[in-house]
Amino acid sequence: MGLFTRDIKTMDDLFVHQLQDVYYAEKQILKALPTMIDKATSPELKAGFKQHLSETEGQVQRLERVFKMHGVEPKAVNCPAIDGIIKEANEVAGEVDDKEVLDAALIASAQAVEHYEITRYGTLVAWARQLGRDDCAAVLQQTLDEEYATDHKLTAMAESRINMKAAAE
Repeated sequence: MGLFTRDIKTMDDLFVHQLQDVYYAEKQILKALPTMIDKATSPELKAGFKQHLSETEGQVQRLERVFKMHGVEPKAVNCPAIDGIIKEANEVAGEVDDKEVLDAALIASAQAVEHYEITRYGTLVAWARQLGRDDCAAVLQQTLDEEYATDHKLTAMAESRINMKAAAE
């Protein structure tokens, strides 16, 4: 049997594993965002990525708080999903020459990351409540709300300006 089935026997184990998964994901996102900031050509997109970098640092701190609230040391486990999303983003960005099209590609990649995080945090909030950990759920909900807000900002940017500029080229 795989690592997953051997180490996870209870809902609490599953909750902790998911925390470790998203902790790894957030750390990988922290590493990827500076490159996205450098590649973005739209000043608005650069500013949005910079803001999200700051938010992500806070999200990592919140996760560390949830680990401690739950009586577990913060630890990351490899997350092939986020690794794949980031790898694909880097590959696509490396293949785009036109700066407006590149910005559209960066938004699409950022939204793939946001959607992944939304699924993870939504699940964690639900599981925390199920486990009677409303304290943990409240902290995780703050991050979930930020992820939704970032996704909405990216959509607004794409639909109002960036995608139109990319299509005009």
